[in-house]
Amino acid sequence: MVPTVGHWIDGQEIESTGESAADIFDPATGRVTGRVALASPERVVQAVDAATAAFPGWRDTSLARRTQVLFAFRELLNARKEELAEIITSEHGKVLSDALGEISRGQEVVEFACGIAHLLKGGMTENASTKVDVHSVRQPLGPVAIISPFNFPAMVPMWFFPIAIAAGNTVILKPSEKDPTTANWLAELWAEAGLPAGVFNVLHGDKVAVDGLLSNPGIKAVSFVGSTPIAQYVYATGTAHGKRVQALGGAKNHMIVLPDADLDLAADAAVNAGFGSAGERCMAISALVVVGEIADELVAKIKGRTDTLKIGDGTKDSDMGPLVTKAHRDKVASYIDAGEKDGATIVVDGRTVQADGGADGFWLGPTLIDNVTTDMSVYVDEIFGPVLSVVRVKTYDEALALVNSSQFGNGTAIFTNDGGAARRFQNEVEVGMVGINVPVPVPMSYYSFGGWKNSLFGDTHAHGAEGVHFFTRGKVVTTRWLDPSHGGINLGFPRND
Repeated sequence: MVPTVGHWIDGQEIESTGESAADIFDPATGRVTGRVALASPERVVQAVDAATAAFPGWRDTSLARRTQVLFAFRELLNARKEELAEIITSEHGKVLSDALGEISRGQEVVEFACGIAHLLKGGMTENASTKVDVHSVRQPLGPVAIISPFNFPAMVPMWFFPIAIAAGNTVILKPSEKDPTTANWLAELWAEAGLPAGVFNVLHGDKVAVDGLLSNPGIKAVSFVGSTPIAQYVYATGTAHGKRVQALGGAKNHMIVLPDADLDLAADAAVNAGFGSAGERCMAISALVVVGEIADELVAKIKGRTDTLKIGDGTKDSDMGPLVTKAHRDKVASYIDAGEKDGATIVVDGRTVQADGGADGFWLGPTLIDNVTTDMSVYVDEIFGPVLSVVRVKTYDEALALVNSSQFGNGTAIFTNDGGAARRFQNEVEVGMVGINVPVPVPMSYYSFGGWKNSLFGDTHAHGAEGVHFFTRGKVVTTRWLDPSHGGINLGFPRND
């Protein structure tokens, strides 16, 4: 019998009783390695009640003490990150080096949160009016929910919960049921770091858990990362219930290559950004827009590099692992089928890959498709797999129009040695995160992460200063200490004299 991953509520793992459960797979073998509890409505209430009960004590804990817990968590994570990386690889399928990279990027936000005192301090004006002082403070919201996707089981939750916790909130993390063990591991690490019970909780589940969190009045804010249709649903439902919501949606990221670009650099970047983590990244490059007469040469360079990639079990010496589930693997492969049927050229076909792993693993190799047109589903839809589509255009203006006409505005990149063209692009492109000769422009933790258009619902991006503002609310206090000379009754409107 395989083990079951239970919820983590009020400082301990709760055995699942009377709840349904879902299978956990090893993507490299196709075998079921565990089960994960799916929260009932009653379990959602239990988690919210635990976070609500813990909030007053954590809110009133000194900022110095909160920061000490953050530092302790950071040190423990640094010391044990290899252990966490193995868990991620076993349930997601990404190679160990990629899993370690994910943890490192998440750790950047932990380190940013260790210095949150600078961003929580308010302002003060003495004698704003005669003998009247005004000061501002930022205070935590209360219990908050984080609903995270399967593709980054450590990094994406760490975009949010270090800041939420450092600011004095309590947290309920609802991870993907596809790779749930990472969340419980992080919960145990928080407990070891000295975080009080109930401040960080893990609620496993499906739509029942999501709807329960979105509708429960005890939850004050929701952070979500996932596909655009679900992001729209989360935003609409959460805000309808009076919650503050940031919902990061899907993407169709374009990389433009101008004729003057270094084609070797561009080819390396296209392979890295298109096929890293099997393309299961919201910042992956999936549309390569080539300007002018360089397309044949660039496609040949990309093919040459793609042909050398090793596909296999993430614990081995592999460049790329399997996809997360069989259903997802089959869905991605169906887009390759459709592209071929629509007349695109399959330059590298991942459907025929011979992987170094289990025969029943969820394998799909890197796929390069040339001569793609904008009416093909392989171009229009977010595929979320190792499929790189090449679109050929004649001019920069045509390339820019492609990017700006997309319903998504998450990330984009341009490769060029022309500073004027790069500067024009960063000004004109309608995308939230832009790379200049950088294929995956994920900002550092002290900047904020988020896109435009249908890639973001809500006004606030993740981490950085915007993240701090999302998990806090402002309060302004006006003070006058009376002295013996104060006047009498005056029913006139207060004036700032």
